[in-house]
Amino acid sequence: MAAATLLLAVIAGASAWWLTRPPGLPAGFAASNGRLEAEEIDVDTKFAGRISEILVDEGDLVKQGQVLARIDTRDIAAQLAQANWQAAQAQQAILENQETLVQMQSSLKLSAQELQMARRLVQQGFETIEVLDQRQSQFDSAMANYHTTEVGIISARAGMQAAIHNAELYAVNIADDTLVAPKDGPIEYRLHNVGEVLPAGGKVYTMLDATYVYMDIFLPTSAAGRVRFGDQASLVLDALPGRPLPATVSFIATENEFTPKAVETQSERDLLMFRIRLRIDPALLRAHEAHVRSGLPGMGYIRLDRKAGWPDAIKPLPRPPAHQPPTNQP
Repeated sequence: MAAATLLLAVIAGASAWWLTRPPGLPAGFAASNGRLEAEEIDVDTKFAGRISEILVDEGDLVKQGQVLARIDTRDIAAQLAQANWQAAQAQQAILENQETLVQMQSSLKLSAQELQMARRLVQQGFETIEVLDQRQSQFDSAMANYHTTEVGIISARAGMQAAIHNAELYAVNIADDTLVAPKDGPIEYRLHNVGEVLPAGGKVYTMLDATYVYMDIFLPTSAAGRVRFGDQASLVLDALPGRPLPATVSFIATENEFTPKAVETQSERDLLMFRIRLRIDPALLRAHEAHVRSGLPGMGYIRLDRKAGWPDAIKPLPRPPAHQPPTNQP
């Protein structure tokens, strides 16, 4: 009974797929409608602060590394200036102590010679013990001063290194308060304006990653079971009907699900389908970034039989020489 039920389900799914298949699509191909989507990227603040500049707006196409906004960094700049001053003071202290150390080396050498001479004279009976004790005290004092100056140099060097590290940290923090585009793509939302104070992690922009644009389509088991990672696909957008874009199968759902309302026909929505992701080649997107936008509707075609020839109407454009291999990431 269970086997008969399963067989009927498979036949029903295959029949529905055959009946809803786009007309004129030859054997060895599968198709479904969908919409282009791009990965969203939030551009957030790292530290709390006030927005001092807004340089781009919604809809602007930005390039990776382009400055989008700046946070007021006058307080950090003051800390940076103080750290640089402390480093300079420590450097000056090192130089002064080094000069003092040279003088103390001469003084220590002289004290050592006088002490040695006093010892010989005492042994020969030409000098008193009191003079020897005095020369020993002078030598001990010179040696202590020498070691104190050495410690002062070591301490000044440690202070200088700490000040340099603080200055580097403040410089990094200032750089982090300059918000830049992490990828190429359009600005989808601008959420704040100049003068607004944001907490750490405050979202200033939401942008789309123009290097990761895809269409999710839904296929029944009879078709999804034949799809493989890396299969060639073609996207025909309503806005670009005469320019089928080459794509690659980069994700295949491991579990079936109900299709979303975006699928046009009721019969398809009533079936449990598998989600397939078709990713457009990033190199090709650069040539069409002004036309390929998130939300554009279209059809996605997958060549299930790698020996089948593409129909002229949906034959994808030639691929760029460099192609990023697909990954099974939703």
